[in-house]
Amino acid sequence: MRIVTANELQDWLSQGEVLEKDSHGVKVVRLADGNILKIFRSRRHPLIVRLRPDASRFSEHANRLQSLGIQTPQILELGWIERKKAISACIYQPLEGQPLDKVFRDSRPQFDALLPKLAGYIHGLHQRGIYFRSLHLGNILHTPDGGFGLIDFLDLRFKGRPLGRMLVRRNFKHLRSYLQRRQVHNFPWEELLAAYSAASKAAA
Repeated sequence: MRIVTANELQDWLSQGEVLEKDSHGVKVVRLADGNILKIFRSRRHPLIVRLRPDASRFSEHANRLQSLGIQTPQILELGWIERKKAISACIYQPLEGQPLDKVFRDSRPQFDALLPKLAGYIHGLHQRGIYFRSLHLGNILHTPDGGFGLIDFLDLRFKGRPLGRMLVRRNFKHLRSYLQRRQVHNFPWEELLAAYSAASKAAA
């Protein structure tokens, strides 16, 4: 991966729009050309990260998801922001669509109509052996073609076979914890589980 110069980073930050940041700094920026800069500050040991940067893992996940028929952003470039501190980055072409948390918030009838299809999508991920710890409404897009796509999928594992019941339950537990943390009220939880069960039976 190439080294991103300080001047280049400063240009990106000054000319772009910061979409997400935390106490450690900027995380996501929309660049002037419409592409997205995503910065990774890894919690893993720096020596390990230097061998396999988070930006590379993110790109690998995108490629593998696409090979499984899952829509994701298109990765364009990888680079080091600060190699000694294991800070890497990628630039990607954003995936078109609306995050489901926005659909839920702004158009509840539309979200409710999508629920069976969403349950089938999650079931499809599980059948492909995809364990997505960060599975939540902000990380799933409703795409213009009527389907769905994933974003922010660094925290993801490919199990190589359909997920067992324990991992499925754990995955839904992560989703429920997200809803509780965000204080999302009146979410149709039982309806989602029922639709997932129906999708599972239909695929059997």
